[in-house]
Amino acid sequence: MNPVYQSPSLDDIRGYLQRIHHLAVVGLSPKDTRPSHRVASAMQAVGYHIIPVRPAVEQILGERAYATLREIGQPVDLVNVFRAPQHVDDIVDCCIEMGYPSLWLQDGVINEPAAVRAQQAGLFVVMDRCIYRDYNTLIARTDG
Repeated sequence: MNPVYQSPSLDDIRGYLQRIHHLAVVGLSPKDTRPSHRVASAMQAVGYHIIPVRPAVEQILGERAYATLREIGQPVDLVNVFRAPQHVDDIVDCCIEMGYPSLWLQDGVINEPAAVRAQQAGLFVVMDRCIYRDYNTLIARTDG
């Protein structure tokens, strides 16, 4: 029997979002009309440090962009993915190799075997959820 992806509880997601600071955003578009740009900009506005991962771009949201996750020479708390599901296997390989502790696959980014492999390697994994929507629901709206 193959292992099945187990989503963290909403309490675990809340706690994790409250503890982390550095988000590497894979597939971050320089175009402000794209979902990746809007979500990363919103997360930056609430205090998260955004590390853009996008080839052929020097800077996004005022931050230096890196062509790959392997090129980042600074702390990464979470890898936030805005790429098609078929690219997730390589991203998981890199996260494991680089020792990145967590992986967030945005809405519609579903690759259960890769998510299971990442969990088995010890990563905190969230799949098919929007990080900014969860931030708003679990943290921003409960802070008052």
